[in-house]
Amino acid sequence: MTRSWRLDFIHGTLSFAMHSKEVLGFQEFLHTKSPMPERGDGFIRTFWEHAFHCFFPSSTLDKTDEFCTGEEKLETLPGFIFEMEMTSHSYSIYNAVYAVAHALHYIHNLFCISLFIFFQLHPYLVTVSFNNSAGEQISFDRNRELVAGFEIINWITFPNKSFLRVKVGQTDPHAPSDKVLAIYEDAIMWPRQFNQTRPISMCNDNCNPGYRKTKKEGKPFCCYDCHPCPAGKISDKTDMKNCFYCLEDHYPNHDQDLCIQKNIIFLSYEEPLGICLAILALFLSFMAVFMLGIFIKHQDTPIVKANNRTLTYILLTSLLLSFLCVFLFLGQPNRIICLLRQTTFGVIFSLALSSVLAKTILVILAFMSTMPRSWMRKWMGKHLAVSIVLCCSFIQATICIIWLTTFPPFPDFDMQSMAEEIVLVCNEGSPAMFYSVLSFLGFLATVSFIVAFLARKLPENFNEAKFITFSMLIFCTVWLSFVPTYLSTKGKYMVVVEIFSILGSGAGLLGCIFSPKCYVILLKPELNHKKQFIRKKNLKVLCLSVHVNK
Repeated sequence: MTRSWRLDFIHGTLSFAMHSKEVLGFQEFLHTKSPMPERGDGFIRTFWEHAFHCFFPSSTLDKTDEFCTGEEKLETLPGFIFEMEMTSHSYSIYNAVYAVAHALHYIHNLFCISLFIFFQLHPYLVTVSFNNSAGEQISFDRNRELVAGFEIINWITFPNKSFLRVKVGQTDPHAPSDKVLAIYEDAIMWPRQFNQTRPISMCNDNCNPGYRKTKKEGKPFCCYDCHPCPAGKISDKTDMKNCFYCLEDHYPNHDQDLCIQKNIIFLSYEEPLGICLAILALFLSFMAVFMLGIFIKHQDTPIVKANNRTLTYILLTSLLLSFLCVFLFLGQPNRIICLLRQTTFGVIFSLALSSVLAKTILVILAFMSTMPRSWMRKWMGKHLAVSIVLCCSFIQATICIIWLTTFPPFPDFDMQSMAEEIVLVCNEGSPAMFYSVLSFLGFLATVSFIVAFLARKLPENFNEAKFITFSMLIFCTVWLSFVPTYLSTKGKYMVVVEIFSILGSGAGLLGCIFSPKCYVILLKPELNHKKQFIRKKNLKVLCLSVHVNK
C-alpha cells in the first residue's frame, strides 16, 4: 500500500459494483476498532502500521520515526486507502453471513440438532428469505442465485488524491422489463480528454414521441425502425413499443405526442348557421301569420269559402307551429327539450298533413256527389273534415306517448362522431320509435299525394288538388332525401339537416297551397267573385262547396 499512487487515470471511469446500502451501526462499529494487542487481531495491527506509517514495538516491519499509539482515527485516512462507508463487497459478505445464520437457525428449530454435515445446509440456504437491517429483502431465485442488482459507478478524482464514487445508474431485477436498466446520463462526468461525440450502442437514433419502435427482422435487438403512430393514437415517451388511444374525451394533437381535451359543442344561436336558421324560421312564421290574417279578413269571399275555412285555419296554424318548433332544435339540449323536440314536431306535422288529406278528400267527394240529397253529401260537412284530422293526429299522439313512456329521449354526449369535439345531442332513446313517427308522416303525405293526383283534372276554378299535388311532391322529396342525408351526417349537422327538412317541407305546403290564393285575394280581386265560379261546368261545384263550408 502506498500513498504515491496516481488516481487521475480513473477520472470519469464507469464501473459496475454489487448493489450496496448503508447498514445501521456500521460507522459506530468502525470507530470501536483498535490495534491494541489485547484485541488479538493481528491483521488490524498490520493494516494500522501500513495505513498510518507507524510501527508498534513488537513489529517486524522496517522501523520508522513514529510509534503507533492506537489513537489514530480511521476517518482521517484518504479514501483510496480506507473508506468509512460500507462497500459493495462488504455488503455482500454481510448478507452472506446473515443468510447462513438464518439457514442454521431454521435447521436448529426444525431438527433440534447442533451438529450436521456442511452439505446438509445447502438445501435450506437457497430457501432463505429475510429482510436485513438496511430494510432490503435477501433471497435466491430458482437458479439458486442471489436476487440482487448492480450499480453503475462514475469515478471522480481530485488533485489532492481524494475521489468520489457517484452512482449514475443501476440494474434492478425487480423492475419491469423496460426499466431493468436505468442510467442517469446527466449525472455522468466524462474523462477530461473525452471531447468526441459519445457513441451510441444502437443501430439508429431513439424514436421520438409520436413514433413507435418496430424491430428489424434479422438484425440485433438494438436495431429497429421508427414508424409514426396510427391515426387516433399517440406515444408520449421516447422509444415506446406501442402507441395508445387517448381517453374518450380527448384527441391526439398534430404530432401525436399529446392528448388534448375535446370541446363540447351544439347548434347554438350565437353561431352564423344557427342565426340563419332562426331568421328563416321567424320569416316563415311571419308569412304563415300574414296569410292566416288575409284568410280571416277575407273569410266571406268565394275563394276562401270554396276551400273550407276550418281546414285552412287548422293547416295555417299547424304550419306556424311547425316553423316555431324549430327553436326546440336550437340551443343547448336539456331533458325537457329532448322530450319535446321530436314528439312536438311529429304531432304538429301530422296535424298539418291530416288537414291537407281532409281538404283533398273533400274535393273528391264534392265532385262524386251528384244527387242533392245523397248520403255522401251528408258526410261532406265539417264533421268529416274534423274526424279525419282528429283521427290522424290521435294515432301520431299515441305513438309519441308510447315513445315517451318506454324509451324517452335524453341529453347525451356524442364522443365518436367528431374527432376533436364532443357533441351535446338529444339521444332519441329508441330509433325505432323515431322512425315510426317519420313513417306515419310519410304515410299521410303519400296518401295525400295520391288522392290529390287523382283529383288533378277537376274543373280549374275550384280545383285545389293541383296545388296540393305539387306541395305533397315537394314534401315527399324533402323527406325522402332527409333519411339518407341524416344517416350520413355527423355531429350537430344532423340537427341542421332535420331543421332544413322541417322548414323546406313546411315552406312547400305554405307556398304551393296558399300563395296562389293570396295572390288572387290581394292582387287580382276581380277574380274573387261568385261569377267566376258560376259557369256551366262549375255550377254544381259551387253549390257543393258552399254546402261543405256550412
